[in-house]
Amino acid sequence: MNDIWAALGAAFSMIIGLDSDLAEIVGLSMQVSLMAVGIATLIGLPTGAALALYRFKGRKPLIIVVNALMGLPPVVVGLLVYLMLSRSGPFGVFGLLFTPSAMIIAQVILVTPIVAALSRQLIENMWEEYEEQLMSLGVTKHGAALTLLWDGRFSLLTTVLAGFGRASAEVGAVMIVGGNIDHVTRVMTTSIALEVSKGDLPLALGLGIILVALSITVNGAAYIIRDVARQRQGA
Repeated sequence: MNDIWAALGAAFSMIIGLDSDLAEIVGLSMQVSLMAVGIATLIGLPTGAALALYRFKGRKPLIIVVNALMGLPPVVVGLLVYLMLSRSGPFGVFGLLFTPSAMIIAQVILVTPIVAALSRQLIENMWEEYEEQLMSLGVTKHGAALTLLWDGRFSLLTTVLAGFGRASAEVGAVMIVGGNIDHVTRVMTTSIALEVSKGDLPLALGLGIILVALSITVNGAAYIIRDVARQRQGA
């Protein structure tokens, strides 16, 4: 028990003292996750809006697929990206395997369905409420999509935060495609797994504390944004 308290104290000391190894790992984690979520948002929001507003053949099966992909196993994504980026794969010539870029690609694949599915449901609900009003004003489907995306920006931001939560907590896919290489592709989740296996509890605990704090912050931000959106709608 004394060892655990000592490790916990050392972990807080590393956080307060901005330990260089810890700061490097956290910085890379944030860089990879933010890039992945940014790209996934640019893909997912228009996809969700299109699925919500447009009617076309195969729409319902596509919605089912997008919803199903929300639960896509990370290790499967990691394996597929590994095969695509490996030397014998179709994109092996770019040399992206075991780099932060490979980790970003894997996280984009994981996060995009979350953003697309959640935004589709939200925009579809808004469309049911405002369809007659927008159509009476002569707004096209494209214009309606832009209007609803802007009007629902606060609620849509919570879907983006949900995607960020998935990305920041991911370990399986990034371990496979990143290789957990020190000073190159080592992020918080993979570092925790490695340091626990090595018995280096202070660093693992320090990263764990930061990861939990990040999760609480994201969820708190989502709650506040939802509350602001409700107040604006009520006004």
